[in-house]
Amino acid sequence: MHYIYLMNNTNLHILLVDDDEDDRMFFEEALEDLNLKSRFEHVENGLEAIELLKDKDKLPDIVFLDLNMPILSGRECLQRIRANDDLKNLKVVIYSTSFDPVTVEQLYQNGANRYIRKPGAFKELKQTISDAILSLEREDKKPIPKKYFVINP
Repeated sequence: MHYIYLMNNTNLHILLVDDDEDDRMFFEEALEDLNLKSRFEHVENGLEAIELLKDKDKLPDIVFLDLNMPILSGRECLQRIRANDDLKNLKVVIYSTSFDPVTVEQLYQNGANRYIRKPGAFKELKQTISDAILSLEREDKKPIPKKYFVINP
């Protein structure tokens, strides 16, 4: 388990973009249980995320982005993030209940940093959040090999 390492991090700003209130609460509880020193924010759709990301002084360190949302989907939100010079280096983790290999490949090609299939169990959720954060901290600016893109719970 990587929890001890995560506890030493400071000032990590995490944004969750997800329209499902239960999933948002579950995610926040997992972060709290990890004792991660972080600032957590959430919005309900991609359009709200894009609006929030306009404030360059308050950009998150990591965005966890659901795919299937109303108004502006996660895929469309990722495209807008990567098209914006001020956001193109923002770390984006796709966080979805669905898993379609073709979609996963497209998201990899479109610049997502990781893909997590939402786990059903709390312990698995904590581990996948931990794994995602740790792997992103170790990553430099070049894309990761595709074999490390998907984080399985």
